[in-house]
Amino acid sequence: MSRHDDDGPRTGTDDVAFPAAPGQARSTTRPAPSTGLRGLGSDVRPLLTPAGVRGAVVEALWCSAHLAIYPFGLLRERPEPGDRYALEGLGPRQRGLAVRDIEAAGTPILLVHGMVDNRAIFTVLKRGLRRRGFGRVMTINYSPVTNDIRQAARDLAAEVEAVVAQTGYERIHVVGHSLGGLIARYYVQRLGGDERVDTLVTLGSPHAGTMTAHLVPVRLCRQLRPGSDLFTELAEPAERCRTRFVAYWSDLDQMILPHGNARLDHRDLFVRNVRVHGVGHMSLPLDGQVVHEISAVFSQLDWDGTTLSAGVTPLLEETAVPRRRLPRPLSAS
Repeated sequence: MSRHDDDGPRTGTDDVAFPAAPGQARSTTRPAPSTGLRGLGSDVRPLLTPAGVRGAVVEALWCSAHLAIYPFGLLRERPEPGDRYALEGLGPRQRGLAVRDIEAAGTPILLVHGMVDNRAIFTVLKRGLRRRGFGRVMTINYSPVTNDIRQAARDLAAEVEAVVAQTGYERIHVVGHSLGGLIARYYVQRLGGDERVDTLVTLGSPHAGTMTAHLVPVRLCRQLRPGSDLFTELAEPAERCRTRFVAYWSDLDQMILPHGNARLDHRDLFVRNVRVHGVGHMSLPLDGQVVHEISAVFSQLDWDGTTLSAGVTPLLEETAVPRRRLPRPLSAS
């Protein structure tokens, strides 16, 4: 059973997909987004909207700021205390999560950056998660000259095991931006990482490849091209995968073309695809609404990958109302 993007005016829609029963094809209400040149035509229209223009300006400003803080992301991460058994010194949000669900507050969250980047991309997201009461939020840096997703996934497996050994939690959450999300997905699907990863959130990750990978003739980019042997491998059955997936994709993503290739569609996986309107590729980890939703997912996750708490919301629909207005609560359907 699956629920796909509707054809209404919404720009932030939830697409919750459930694994198909053995021998039964997964039902669909509309075809998956095109992964070829035909899918590029619909990607141009959002760029011409007021929200698209605002998103492009924010993207340019954030890229400039990110370049300034990039060198600080090369430094070793400073350890932060994550074990809290008293409420003194905690803000209202932190105290609320600790009281409501101490396990959710303590479950480690590992942030994995994208290509030629470092942990600095998660400055806003990490601060937002910690302010909301998550005590163990960690980032890692992998080599900026990484040229093989499979090897990077094996390296990630070692990092996850180190987190497990350090914290004592057998299962953790992972957030991957861009290439980091694809590396984490390969680890979960192909290297047994579903035993360690409870929830994997991807932000602008090329789950079906990207046409921009044709611009650079190196091994990594060849793996990122639509239809590569890597994506053929990831399309293979994964019936025993226990990890829940939440994939954010944006109609203003300049790195993932067509934009819909950042959706995750696989018949054996628990997936929730969330479309974001007017947010660029580098801006996804700092967008306030995205940070809010990630926090909500980690604080209470239902078995099918949807959140059911009152006040936990989908992204805004495209209306004349400013984007920062509080949206409607997410229904349980």
